[in-house]
Amino acid sequence: MTQNESNLLVEVSTDYYLDGKSKVEIARDRGISRFQVARLLAQARDQGVVRIEITPPRVDGERGARLAARLGVGEILIAASGEDTRATRENVAVELARAARAHITEGATVGVSWSRTVEAAVRHIGQLPQCDVVQLVGALPVEGSGNSLALINTFEQMPGVRTWPVWSPLLVADAATAAGMRRQPEIADALARADHLDVAVVAVGHWSERTSTVFPQISTEEQQAATEAGAIAECSGRLFDSEGRPVRTSLDERVVGVTLEQLAATPQVIVIGYGAAVAPGLVAAVHGGVANTLVVDDTAATALETLLPD
Repeated sequence: MTQNESNLLVEVSTDYYLDGKSKVEIARDRGISRFQVARLLAQARDQGVVRIEITPPRVDGERGARLAARLGVGEILIAASGEDTRATRENVAVELARAARAHITEGATVGVSWSRTVEAAVRHIGQLPQCDVVQLVGALPVEGSGNSLALINTFEQMPGVRTWPVWSPLLVADAATAAGMRRQPEIADALARADHLDVAVVAVGHWSERTSTVFPQISTEEQQAATEAGAIAECSGRLFDSEGRPVRTSLDERVVGVTLEQLAATPQVIVIGYGAAVAPGLVAAVHGGVANTLVVDDTAATALETLLPD
């Protein structure tokens, strides 16, 4: 192999694996075919230019059990914190998929609320037993990710899985519009099924612009009103305070989705959260009865340990 050929292997591999370029983009930029790019990438792996290492996320079972006992929750699963938010989210998603497979049994009615982590977990969940999957919230598109409608469509493709979508935005313009949407027969049917869930999978976010997908969608006045009313965290568009009590504001009236009361009545609620900021919200979710299993990252677990009495 000439030096030029060796350099090309390194450059194409860097483009693909480190810079995230597609094979089509690399082919276009370098004036070669997509098939040549694929051959070069395979050659780079064969010759050891590229080495791929797969490291499963670290899960600390003993630590999770101790923390669960201190918090008074059934189970806490701890995944490794990654080098960035995306890596952390992926690690938590892998562990969430494991938890979901453990708790979803044949014939179950499963409620799923959208979050980036839940969306990522579906890629790892594999095949579910025959069950019903209920969309718990309307769609809230987020740049660079999907939404709850796209998520429910993914479940719909699984053999033996029936789905119950909510054909509405999560947030609508006013309370009257939200009430009208909730009366629509298909939406009403899906939301009514949230009264009879066996398992729910939801995310908790700290009530702030950076850690809640709902916070940036509302006006500054609504943000301030919710904060002043005591909101510290959000789950499926529903706000709650440090004791896990619902915080009622005008935002609550505009949400099309599951209520905290419905989640509290669900036998098994798997709640995910990562990062230090979410820890008070996770504690509050447990106190409010809307969490039986927590799936968190190492950073959130450390923050929980500092909050809880020995």
